Amino acid sequence: MIQPRLTAISALASLLAVFNIACAEDSAAAYLSPLEQDVVKELNLARTDPKRYGDFLSEMRPYFRGNYLARPGEAIRVTQEGLAAVDEAISFLRSTAPLPALKASRGLSLAAKTHVKDQQSGAVGHTGSDGSQPWDRMNRYGTWQGEVAENISYGGNTARGVIIQLIVDDGVSSRGHRVNMFNPAYRFVGVGCGIHARLGDLCVMEFSAGYIENDRY
Repeated sequence: MIQPRLTAISALASLLAVFNIACAEDSAAAYLSPLEQDVVKELNLARTDPKRYGDFLSEMRPYFRGNYLARPGEAIRVTQEGLAAVDEAISFLRSTAPLPALKASRGLSLAAKTHVKDQQSGAVGHTGSDGSQPWDRMNRYGTWQGEVAENISYGGNTARGVIIQLIVDDGVSSRGHRVNMFNPAYRFVGVGCGIHARLGDLCVMEFSAGYIENDRY
């Protein structure tokens, strides 16, 4: 008698997750490129269905040879931790409770795009060429509230590649990028992607617990 009810609840939860993702993306098309929209979608899929995302990471396992990742049709990647970091990320995803989808923010996305433009010539890191920090750039296009954070991916190639790279967080002992992505305090995200002079591509993500958009932009 209990099992059918549990199944119905599970199905309803999945439908609500899909609805939340759709709502988060509904108004984003006007200011996000197709790749940036896909990054928001992938991020929200990881947050709302982490166990499923763990399956995506599992598909990488057969292609590791020590610290080398050699997937068909892709350039060989040299990692710092090899398969151990992937397995640790899979374990995290399979033990993590689902979180609400993040709402795409125009102001946060403009802040992300500002940093992308600044780094296209080959710079890396979170400090802008004008000395600005992520929260400074966020405040140019609105007002952030509560906690904020910034993630940057270099060489992710695809939206899923970007999210997987930051979840695995190879070589980052704190797993700080992953922590940002699965922080329950965050409700808004902004995304900007572009071409990096040395590393192929980059995507910047801005996270905020609260954000008041500036209507001038």
